[in-house]
Amino acid sequence: MTPAQVLEALVSIPSPSKHEAAIADWITSLLQERGIAVQRKGNNLWFQVGSGGARLLVNSHLDTVPPCAGWDTDPYQPEWKDDRLYALGSNDAKGCVTAMLCAALELADNPPPSGTALFAFTAEEEIGGQGIATILADLAPLDAAIVGEPTSLQACGAQRGMLILRCVAHGESAHVAHAGLADNAIHKAARDMAKLAALQFPGHPLLGASKAQVTQVNGGLARNQVPDACEFFVDFRTTPNLDHRVLAAEVASHLESEVFVHSDRYLPKATPPDHPILRSALEANGNVGPVGSHTTSDWAFLGDLPTVKIGPGDTHRSHRPNEYLTRAELNEGVACYQRLIRAFFETLAVVADTPGALQSDAAKACHVH
Repeated sequence: MTPAQVLEALVSIPSPSKHEAAIADWITSLLQERGIAVQRKGNNLWFQVGSGGARLLVNSHLDTVPPCAGWDTDPYQPEWKDDRLYALGSNDAKGCVTAMLCAALELADNPPPSGTALFAFTAEEEIGGQGIATILADLAPLDAAIVGEPTSLQACGAQRGMLILRCVAHGESAHVAHAGLADNAIHKAARDMAKLAALQFPGHPLLGASKAQVTQVNGGLARNQVPDACEFFVDFRTTPNLDHRVLAAEVASHLESEVFVHSDRYLPKATPPDHPILRSALEANGNVGPVGSHTTSDWAFLGDLPTVKIGPGDTHRSHRPNEYLTRAELNEGVACYQRLIRAFFETLAVVADTPGALQSDAAKACHVH
């Protein structure tokens, strides 16, 4: 099958988060027909190509968000128009899955002299559920990773994290006619929101600065009663130079409201620019990057594993109606992954043969056990 045919097949199989079984079955059958042994846990599947040497994780996700309003075509019926394939998931991230899968089949026919590529196509990335984090122990040890997301094949060396705070302003109720007896919690929350908008934090060279964004507000019981409580949520898209605990404590020090950490598990990530995985990605894509990625991905769950985020497609098409991937983007994605994987193994082989080269921390393989 051509890459275009594989992508057509994958986007024809609905796979919203938690419902990836059918697409995992299809990929498993394709690989088994080629004599490749597949392992599976839930709706996560993985297999390896090559043996010995460094162990490289090559990962993307099988799930999609549900189709939104505004599609001009059936999101589950792939349709080619002017060399663009329109279908839900074509861009995010079944194009990446297809390109990785086709790269894996080529590597299976012509494996690298030394090196093991572990391909993992995983579930529930869009909801941070039972995906890559549940199989890391089965894949270990690992030396580096490629995470497939639509980046226009730019090599992303850093990724934002996400910290969500729940803030509660407390006051005292009274009849609106006797407001002097009350302490308006919504007014207190409003003052805190203004403070949040003015807060500034140190920026990151690839990602820029982080700003607090108030995303939900809830307060008041009746229109004629001064509210005694107001709850609001704050979303920070964090950068690798910001520690989530320190940031939450700093925010709390500026506010009248109580501050609680609602979610902090999406940690920001960065890979040293001289690490072999990032250097190999730049070699593979013609030195486009490194850049920062403002969206989260499964990279957030890979601990300290040196990682590059790269893939065909445009991040701005994701989660929107009329999502598409071009034939040229897909084919170049296949070629880029092939070059990247081989370049990584070749780079490590050169490093291993160069006396003293392993003294560089960035050149060392960083294992996840």
